[in-house]
Amino acid sequence: MNNNKKLRWGILGAARVNERLMPAILEASNAELVAIASRRPGAAQQTLAQYGLQQQQARCYDNLEALLDDPEVDAVYLPLSNDEHAEWTLRAIEQGKHVLCEKPMALAVADIEAIQAAALRHKVTVMEGFMYRFHPQHARVRELIQSGLIGEIRSVRSSYSFMMRPERMYRLAKNVENGGGAMWDIGCYAIHSARMFFDEPAIAVTAIAKYVESGADVATSGIIDFGDGKYAHFDFSFERARRCEYEIVGTKGGVKCHNVWCMPGDVPMISWWTEGGEPSEEWLPTANHFRLEIEHFSDCVLRGKAPALSLDDAKANCQVIVAALQSAAIGQRTKLG
Repeated sequence: MNNNKKLRWGILGAARVNERLMPAILEASNAELVAIASRRPGAAQQTLAQYGLQQQQARCYDNLEALLDDPEVDAVYLPLSNDEHAEWTLRAIEQGKHVLCEKPMALAVADIEAIQAAALRHKVTVMEGFMYRFHPQHARVRELIQSGLIGEIRSVRSSYSFMMRPERMYRLAKNVENGGGAMWDIGCYAIHSARMFFDEPAIAVTAIAKYVESGADVATSGIIDFGDGKYAHFDFSFERARRCEYEIVGTKGGVKCHNVWCMPGDVPMISWWTEGGEPSEEWLPTANHFRLEIEHFSDCVLRGKAPALSLDDAKANCQVIVAALQSAAIGQRTKLG
C-alpha cells in the first residue's frame, strides 16, 4: 500500500457507468485516479477525455492485464459485463488489488465464496458496488424506523423500472444464466433494497417473469418470504415508466423512499404515515452517492476497516436472485437454504 492519504484507483473497463464513477473518484477527498484500461483500442483515452474533467495524468491501457500489473494501482473499480465480474475480480485480487466490483458481484454464490476466500488470502478489501446505499436518505429512513414510528416491520415493497432505449438493447443480448436481462441489471437493486430492512434471512422466493427471445427477462415480479408473515414484494421492468422507490410498512405505519437512484443534483424526499397521525414528508439535502461510495471504500482500505457492504451480504443477495430466477423458470416457490 502507498503511504499517501489517497487511495490510487484504476478503472477496469470503459463502461457507460464511468460517466458517474470517474468524476466521483476525481472529486473524492481520499482517492486519486491513476489509470484506466479497456480492451477496445483508444477507448480508455476517449473515456478519460470525456469524463475525466481536468485530469490528464492518468495512464491509459488498451488491455486489462496491463492495469492489473501496474504497481501504482492500489484498487480497481470493475464495471465489465455481468458474466465477467467474478473472473476479473479474482484476477485483480491475485494481483493484490482491492476491488470495488459493480453489482452484481457474481452470478453464482460459489463464485462469491471463491472471491471471499481469495480476498482473505491476499489480505485485500472487496465490496459489491451498490452505490445507492451510501446516500444519506437511507440512513434517515432507518432512523425513522428505529425510532419506533412505524412499529415492527411486516412488509417491504420495492419497484424499479424504466423504458429501455434502443442503444441499451445490449442488456438483452444474453440469457439470464449468462447475466443478461432485467434481473441482473436492475432486479438486483430491487432485491437488495427489499432485503436491507429485514434482520431475518430469506427462506423462500416466488417469482414470475416475461422473457424475450434471447432468454433475458424484461419484467419480473415476486415475493421474498422472511418467515412469520414478513414479506418483501419486488417488481422491475424495462417496459414501464421510470420508478425507483421502496416502501416499508409496519404495525403502526409506513415510510417511503421516493427516489432511490437520486442523482447528485436531485433533492431527495421521503414520506411517512402512521395509524394515529397525518401523513408527513421530508426533503433532504442533495448528495452524490457515487462519491460517497468511493470515499467510504477508500477510507476502509486506508484505515483497515470492514466495508459497510460485506461479502456475506453479496452472497445473500445472489442467493435470493438465483432462487427468484429458478422460481420464475419452473413456476413454483423456491426454498432457500
